[in-house]
Amino acid sequence: MARRSTSRPADQGPPPAERILDVDVDEEMRSSFLEYAYSVIYSRALPDARDGLKPVQRRILFQMGEMGLRPDRGHVKSARVVGDVMGRLHPHGDTAIYDALVRMAQDFSLRLPLVDGHGNFGSLDDGPAASRYTEARMALSATAMVDGLDEDVVDFVPTYDNAATQPSVLPSAIPNLLVNGASGIAVGMATNMPPHNLGEVVAAARHLIARPDATLDDLMRFVPGPDLPSGGRIVGLEGIRDAYATGRGTFRTRATARIEDITARRKGIVFTELPYTVGPEKVIEKVKDAVSAKKLLGIAAIDDFTDREHGLRLVVEVKTGFTPEAVLAQLYKLTPLEDSFGINNVCLVEGQPRTLGLRELLQVFIGHRLEVVRRRSTHRLAKRRERLHLVEGLLIAVLDIDEVIQVIRTSDDGAAARSRLVEVFDLSDVQAEHILELRLRRLTRFSRLELETEQAELLAAIAELEALLGDEALQREAVSDGLAEVARVHGTPRRTVLLEAGAAPATAAVPLQVADDPCWVLLSATGLLARTAGSELPSGGPRTAHDVLRSAVHSTARGDVGALTSRGRVLRVGVVETPSLPPTAGAPSLSGGAPLREFVTLEAGEEVVALVPLTQQPGDGEGAGLALATAQGVVKRVAAEPVGAKDSWEVIGLDPSDAVVGAAWLARGDEELVLTTSDAQLLRFSASLVRPQGRAARGMAGVRVSAGARVLSFAAVPADAADQAVVVTVAGAAGALPGSPGVTVKVAPFDEYPPKGRATGGVRCHRFLKDEGELALAWVGLGPARATSATGAPVELPAPTGRRDGSGVPLAGAVVAVDGTRGDLPDGLPEAVTGGHL
Repeated sequence: MARRSTSRPADQGPPPAERILDVDVDEEMRSSFLEYAYSVIYSRALPDARDGLKPVQRRILFQMGEMGLRPDRGHVKSARVVGDVMGRLHPHGDTAIYDALVRMAQDFSLRLPLVDGHGNFGSLDDGPAASRYTEARMALSATAMVDGLDEDVVDFVPTYDNAATQPSVLPSAIPNLLVNGASGIAVGMATNMPPHNLGEVVAAARHLIARPDATLDDLMRFVPGPDLPSGGRIVGLEGIRDAYATGRGTFRTRATARIEDITARRKGIVFTELPYTVGPEKVIEKVKDAVSAKKLLGIAAIDDFTDREHGLRLVVEVKTGFTPEAVLAQLYKLTPLEDSFGINNVCLVEGQPRTLGLRELLQVFIGHRLEVVRRRSTHRLAKRRERLHLVEGLLIAVLDIDEVIQVIRTSDDGAAARSRLVEVFDLSDVQAEHILELRLRRLTRFSRLELETEQAELLAAIAELEALLGDEALQREAVSDGLAEVARVHGTPRRTVLLEAGAAPATAAVPLQVADDPCWVLLSATGLLARTAGSELPSGGPRTAHDVLRSAVHSTARGDVGALTSRGRVLRVGVVETPSLPPTAGAPSLSGGAPLREFVTLEAGEEVVALVPLTQQPGDGEGAGLALATAQGVVKRVAAEPVGAKDSWEVIGLDPSDAVVGAAWLARGDEELVLTTSDAQLLRFSASLVRPQGRAARGMAGVRVSAGARVLSFAAVPADAADQAVVVTVAGAAGALPGSPGVTVKVAPFDEYPPKGRATGGVRCHRFLKDEGELALAWVGLGPARATSATGAPVELPAPTGRRDGSGVPLAGAVVAVDGTRGDLPDGLPEAVTGGHL
C-alpha cells in the first residue's frame, strides 16, 4: 500500500487536518503506466495510417500553412516555426519539434521531402545547425497534404490548452505513409516502414480503386519493392513479399559499386550509393576497424570524395595483388555497405495500433480519400446552394428594381425594410438582408446578365455535386483522377534497383589474391603495358585496332619482368601491378593497358626499348639469356647473374654517346641475330658467335657501322623458323630529321639475306631512290608483318618481294611501328622481340 498526504508551507498558517488516502501500488502503477503508454502510442510515436504523419509532423505542416509559408513565399527562420508550433499546438519541447522539421526536409531521409529547408539540415553522419541558423518553408508536396483544410474535409479537435483547434488528420492527397515511410518506438511496440516510389504506389492505389478485389500479387506488379532515397540495391525479394502480406519482413540493402582504375598500378572500388540510413563516415570507421583487426584484407586506403556537384563518391583503394571483386565481397560481408532493413508496418487505424500489409495500407488511404471527397463535395454543395439562393433573390430584385427602391425608401428602418421586402416579393430573410446590403451599381442590366450566367453555372455545379455524392463509382473515379495528378506533378523515377537473392556476390568463387598463373606481359608500340589473363599468347589477327606489340614476355601474374632502357638499365616491373586484359577468343586488345611510364621512373632522354624476362623460362636451353645491341653496332649477350631485390641495374657498359636500340630473349642460344643500320645494311649471324658477358661488360663488335650511320633495329629469329621471317624496311627522304615519316616501304623474305660473320658490314637490304637518304624504320620478325601509323590507324604493307636489295613502293601512310603475327612458334619457345620503331 502507498499513502498520499497533503501539506502546505509554514508561512500559510496552521495546516488543516491531515488527509491520507490508501492506494493500491499495483493498481496505481498499472493505471499510470497505461496512461503513459497510450499517450506515447497515440500522441507521439506512431503515424496515422491515413496521412502517414505523427502528431508533431502534422502540427508543423498545419502551422506552416497557417503562417502562409507556401512554396512561392520566402523562407523564414526555423526557430519561428518551432516557436509557433510549440506555443499554439504542441505540448512538448522545441527539440522534438525541430528534429521532426529537420527530418521532413532531408532528401536522404524522405523519398518526397515535405519541408523546403535552406541552410545546414545535416547529413547521415552529422546533425543539423541550430534552428536559429536555418530557414524553412513548405515544399510543393506539402501543399497537397494540407489542401482542402478550409472545406471541412477533416475533423478539428481542441489544442492542448483549448485555445484553438487543430486537424485530427490532414487531407493528404499523397499516400505519404508508403511514400516516405516511418520509424518510431512506442511502449511495447515499434514501427519501421521503408519509403516507396510515388508513381508506383499511386498506380497500385488506382488499380485497387478500379478493382477492389485485387490480390496482393496484382498490387505487387505496380509496387515490386521499396524505393529508397539513397538509391542502392535491394537483394532478396522474399522478405518484401512477406512484409506486404503480413506487415512484417526483412530485406537487405547493398551499396552501388563499380571497379575503376585509380592509378595505372592500382584499382579501386568506387561507391556511388550507400544503403538507406548509412553514411560514409560510418562506413569509413567500420572499414578501418576491420582492417586494424585483420578481418578485412587487401585494402590500401579509403577516401571520401563526396561533394554537392558530383554526389557521393567513396573510393576504396585495393592493394596490388588482390582481386577487387573478392575485396568487394568482403566489404559487403563485414561492413555496413550491405545492411538489413526490418519492415514492421505498425500504424494507427481509428486510434488503435495495427500491423498492416500493402493491401490494407492502400485500403485505409483510399477510404480516407473517399471520405475527404465526400466531405469536400458536401461542403461545396452547401456553399453553392447558399449562393444560388442569394442569386435568385438578386434576380427578383433586379426585375422589380423601382419597386424595391420604393419599398426601402418608404420604410422607417432596416428591420422594417427587410420585413416589407420579404412580404412584398416573397423573399427569405437572408435574401432580403443581402439585397439591403447590395450596392446600387450592381443593379444594372449588365449585372442581370452576370447573375443569370452565374445562376446557370451554379445549377450545373450543384447537379454535378449531387450526382457525385449519390454515386460511389464517381467518388472513386474522382479519387483516382486526383492521385494521377499527384503522380504527374510529384512523381520521380525509381532510384533503387531490385535484385533476386541469387544476385549476392559469390565470395567462394573469386580468390582474394591474384593467383600466380602464367600470363604474357605485353608492351605496345604506343607505350601501353598490360598482361593477358591466359598462359598463351593468342595468334591471328591484330592485337588492337590502333596499336601493335613491341614486346611480349612470358611470366606469371605475381612475378616480375624487366624494362630495358636506352641507357642500358633494366627496371623491375611487378606483373601484378599491370592491368589485366579480359580473356578473348582471338587476339587481346591493348586498349585496356596503362602507359608504361606509370610503372617506371626514367631519366631525361631515356626510353624503354623492350620488355625482358628476369629469369629462365620454361623450355629454355643452356644458352638462354638476354641479347642486346647498341646504336654504334655493339652486341652483347648478358650472362645470368643474381640481382637480388634491386629495382634497377645496368646490363651493359655504354659510352656516353651510345644507346641501346633493341633486345631479344634467346631461348636456346642458336638463334640468328639480325642488326639493321640506317644506311640500309643488314647483318645476320648466329648468336653462338657472341659469348655471354657479365653485366658490367661493354659487349663486342656486332656490325661495322659506316660514318654517320647508326644501328636502327635489332632482332633474334629462331633458327628453325627463319623461313617464316620477313624483313620490313622503310626509306626516308634525304636530309630528313630523325623521326620523320618514311617515303617508300619494302617487304622481303628473311631467307634472301645470307648470314655473314660477326663484326662485318652486312649486305644491302634497301635500294634508295633519287630523293631517299636513309632508312627511317626497319623490322625483322615472323610474318606476316603489320604496320601502324602515329594516330594508331593500320597501314597496308606490300606483299613480300624476292629482291633483298630492291627499292620500295610508295607508302600508303606514315609508319611508326611494325609487328608480326607470332602465331607459329615452336612449343615451349618463349619470346621477347623488339619491333622496329622511330
